[in-house]
Amino acid sequence: MSNVTIYSKASCVQCTATYRALDGKGIAYTVVDLEQEPVETVEQFKERGLMQAPIVITDTDEWSGFRPDKIATLTA
Repeated sequence: MSNVTIYSKASCVQCTATYRALDGKGIAYTVVDLEQEPVETVEQFKERGLMQAPIVITDTDEWSGFRPDKIATLTA
């Protein structure tokens, strides 16, 4: 199973939906507060087209927003 890191923001509905979907599948993850990250990190995400929270990084993929289709691939 992949290592999963979620860059999240407070009061983020899509972040909460992502946590719930991962929890429901029994997938462990690490949460990083996106608002506490250096500006350079946020800019790097934007350069890669990751424009909204949450930003999910796995060993083999990355995406932004609530993506149940991508979450499903983590258990495949």
